[in-house]
Amino acid sequence: MVQTESSGERKPIVQEALVQLIVFRLGTEEYGVRIEQVKEVTITPDIARMPKTPAFVKGIANLRGDIIAIIDLEERFGLRRGKNDLSTGITYTLAIEAHDYTIGIVVREVPQPLSLPVSAIERAPEFLQDSNIQEKYIEGIARFDSRIIIVLDMMKLLTPSEIMQLNPRAESSTARSRT
Repeated sequence: MVQTESSGERKPIVQEALVQLIVFRLGTEEYGVRIEQVKEVTITPDIARMPKTPAFVKGIANLRGDIIAIIDLEERFGLRRGKNDLSTGITYTLAIEAHDYTIGIVVREVPQPLSLPVSAIERAPEFLQDSNIQEKYIEGIARFDSRIIIVLDMMKLLTPSEIMQLNPRAESSTARSRT
């Protein structure tokens, strides 16, 4: 498509790249995850508590035949639930698939898809990052209309030791390869 300027010049209109997010609420804030990091969204299945796991790990669940760890990001981030939390008791789980593991992120309302221009996501200031984590898991801050959405990089959310704790298959496959 070509646009005509008042000076008679023609400039092509460049379509800006879009990013698709799955947006959900933690505490009173909105968070987003790139859609390609989300395997599926489902009503949270029954969760079995696991001994000696961090408090933010709610337990494990059977999700379509896969046993995955279920994580509460509100607890992980130390967030308080919103005052207007009219939770019906039904929660939803975002199955996040990384290279070596799949985890479930529990949220209290139905996550919503959102497409926005890449330029709407600004780099997150360093002071917003968790100093206890090696990799920075806040990808950026998205401004969309009057909303502010914290965009998370789920592949950097857990530390390597937390991943090992949650992924017994990684330990057992390592042990098998040594024999």
